[in-house]
Amino acid sequence: MGVPRKLTERQIIFVRELIHNEGRITATEAAIRAGYPKSSARMQASRLQSPAYSPLVVEHIKAVRAEEQKKYDVTREKHFRKLQEIGEKALEEGSYSAAVNAEVARGKAGGLYINQNVTLSGNIKDLTQDQIKDEIKEMINKIKTIRGEATEVKEPKEISSSKDQPTKDYPKKHSKAN
Repeated sequence: MGVPRKLTERQIIFVRELIHNEGRITATEAAIRAGYPKSSARMQASRLQSPAYSPLVVEHIKAVRAEEQKKYDVTREKHFRKLQEIGEKALEEGSYSAAVNAEVARGKAGGLYINQNVTLSGNIKDLTQDQIKDEIKEMINKIKTIRGEATEVKEPKEISSSKDQPTKDYPKKHSKAN
């Protein structure tokens, strides 16, 4: 019989239904929506997705999927542009908080902010004062390295027990900001 050189109207509709409703309908349902009889829709859907039976349809599916994906791709430039648009719109509407948040998000995406989480395991009660000092010194040096500061901390300030500290404002409440 040979391979057709052009997609039929049904095949085009099948591909459109399949891709635009991906994850919401099955290929069989896409075939039914494209006009194939319910009794043979499952077999038709299978054949339409087979490179051996329908190479043009398979190529069209790939092309439409790629085009659809382009719409949702996040690139650095698109991301910056969208955040800038959101910030400008928020400023126009007087939503300064939203504008600031958009600008901060844009700065984070641009690498202007460094978020660092440090997870410690173990129990500080198991460490000696010298070990605690060494750990603090190491953390400070790592932070300075990240910031590009070349100075090395020789000794952290003296550590005293919490019993020696005044308890008036302890613990202080701080708002957590990103």
